Amino acid sequence: MNITTVGIDLAKNIFHLHGVNAKGKVVLQKRLSRDRLREWAVNEPPCRIGMEACSGSNYWARVFVAQGHDVRMMSPQFVKPYVKSNKNDRNDAEAICEAVTRPGMRFVQRKTVEQQDIQSLHRIRSRLVGQRTALVNQIRGLLHEYGIVLPRGIRQVRSRLPELLEDGENALTMFSRELFADLYDELRCLDERAASMERKIQWLFRRSEVCRRIARVEGIGPITATALVATVGDAGAFRNGREMAAWLGLVPRQCSTGGRSRLLGISKRGDRYLRTLLIHGARSVVRAAERKNDTRSSWIMELKARRGNNIASVAVANKNVRIVWALMTRDEDLRGGRNGKRDGDFQRDDFLSEVNDPPYQLHRLTRQMARQVRPAFPQPEYCQGLVGR
Repeated sequence: MNITTVGIDLAKNIFHLHGVNAKGKVVLQKRLSRDRLREWAVNEPPCRIGMEACSGSNYWARVFVAQGHDVRMMSPQFVKPYVKSNKNDRNDAEAICEAVTRPGMRFVQRKTVEQQDIQSLHRIRSRLVGQRTALVNQIRGLLHEYGIVLPRGIRQVRSRLPELLEDGENALTMFSRELFADLYDELRCLDERAASMERKIQWLFRRSEVCRRIARVEGIGPITATALVATVGDAGAFRNGREMAAWLGLVPRQCSTGGRSRLLGISKRGDRYLRTLLIHGARSVVRAAERKNDTRSSWIMELKARRGNNIASVAVANKNVRIVWALMTRDEDLRGGRNGKRDGDFQRDDFLSEVNDPPYQLHRLTRQMARQVRPAFPQPEYCQGLVGR
């Protein structure tokens, strides 16, 4: 049949296939079980296979690549416009087959088993932290019903709850004391499990040279570094640092028309967990900038005074992502970063091309010009302090 392109609608047990030849004629429409799909991949000559990036897609991508197929995964939101008429598995497979042939389609990089291991570790830790937060909120809420108000924060509950259980003068009954004692034991168990996950993350961090190199960037620690390596994988898939920042949703949304540019809040695309880690790390950088007088800290304080703490934190997170992209693609250490000669003070050439872009109305300079010529014109306010990166 000379199948050149196949679109597969993935599921848990039943899979629909739609294949075309070099002329675009439909030559394959099948409904296969899980075992039959693996047999089909072994017997079918190598071809291009398109799939949506969803649950199980990375596993099937590795299975198909092992058989010599060219596998390309796409975000479901980019496949949806190609669905004709009603939505069903057969039409979805046809839409995937059509979308994968588009020359301008954006594809998702498949993850290795090692990346999935690290991501699984982060997902488990995130769930434990969420459960611990919910448990602490429940304890505080139940104590409020007995006239006991605790300050916010997990540390307050850890330290004050045992004292409340031993205090015989408060309004807690014997039965309620048993209930709160069980909740306290549950909190300690969650603390131990979360600490165990963090120890595993530290162990992975120490073994990875890339993670240690990334962690030299101010605002990025072992948790964020390992999450970046697990999520991004090959940073060379992005053309520049801004593409990587846009992929993580750290650039403004656009609502432009009639030749007029209008920038809104950040797009919040991509991995929410990783974006949260980056912004939280950036908030600590913004707070620490008050006690420093280097170029980067001066830029942060100027931006904070002009636009506020939240926008300054997002800007720092955006800049950190661009630095991470440069570190991962160029395979070199950060010059002048954390543990360097002066914390936050960078050479002028470093990463200059990654911080000059139209959305922030900065002057775009080539790397060669940056290394040879110092610009004579005054830099915009946003660019002040960035050119040293």
